[in-house]
Amino acid sequence: MLSVFLILIPKLNFWIDMTGWIKAEYSYILDLNMDKLRKNITEKSKKVIFDNKEVINSTNLYKISWEDKIVITAWFDNKIEWKSLNSLKINFREQVLKLLQAEDKNIEEVSYTNIWKSFGDYIKNTAIVTLIIAIIAITIYVTYSFSSIVLWISVISFSIITIITLFHDVIISSWLYIMVSMFFPEFKINTFFVTALLTILWYSINDTIVIFDRIRSNLKEFWGKIWKKWKTLKEIIDLSVNETLKRSIYTSLTLLFVLLTIFIFGPETIKWFILVMIFGTIVGTYSSIFVASPILYLVNRHKKLSVYKKIKLKAEDKIVV
Repeated sequence: MLSVFLILIPKLNFWIDMTGWIKAEYSYILDLNMDKLRKNITEKSKKVIFDNKEVINSTNLYKISWEDKIVITAWFDNKIEWKSLNSLKINFREQVLKLLQAEDKNIEEVSYTNIWKSFGDYIKNTAIVTLIIAIIAITIYVTYSFSSIVLWISVISFSIITIITLFHDVIISSWLYIMVSMFFPEFKINTFFVTALLTILWYSINDTIVIFDRIRSNLKEFWGKIWKKWKTLKEIIDLSVNETLKRSIYTSLTLLFVLLTIFIFGPETIKWFILVMIFGTIVGTYSSIFVASPILYLVNRHKKLSVYKKIKLKAEDKIVV
């Protein structure tokens, strides 16, 4: 609940595909001072005024890896009437080109994109619907996979706990990313962010099902049978977590190593996706072990055990086959 509340407090740092924006790509020949250009473009953006207010929320400039091209993006206030806003965008576009050509007269604009708020709203709504559909599909899958669970525990408890775990992972990972974006504005909420959340759902459900499957196997083997050394539900869950703990940690560490390597040395354009994945991997591993399993015990701890008893037959008993 705290994470949900904290997500709603700050102003979300949306990227260009989630709000009204312009994006221009330029080719160049001479070496450019990127820090100087960023500073000059930021100063230029502050001079774009409408009704005595700054129109541009933020700007960004980055170089395309392995190419002599740079990309400049600018986020505009969508509350302005669209004709006036379009005029402001065109003016800023012209000013930026003049600024760049002052550094290198050979600079040319090779592409320009102008997106309105309606497109961003469509992306947001589609993202929400996609996440809901994914969670519903995962729930159906878990219900089907655990339909042959032992008699004493309902498959519904596995499905509900899986949904709780998924929401936990998505909300916590989103909150961590939003907190980072407040201190580092370059990390914005975009379609990569949504894709990363969907990937987190897959990873989280995979890790949770591994533990649940081990619990199911141990339930069938140890619960309610006097001809073996039977165990309580708590002992069975502890045993199952311990049996899968090493596997979960090693898998997560391997994935984290790869993600950190890509985050440090990989292209800048996917750093947002990788950062969400790093948070999701950590939170997903934690929740599978310390959230899903304890909740499963709390939900079913009062269930009565069914014990199979051996029947001693007497000589006079008749057995009908």
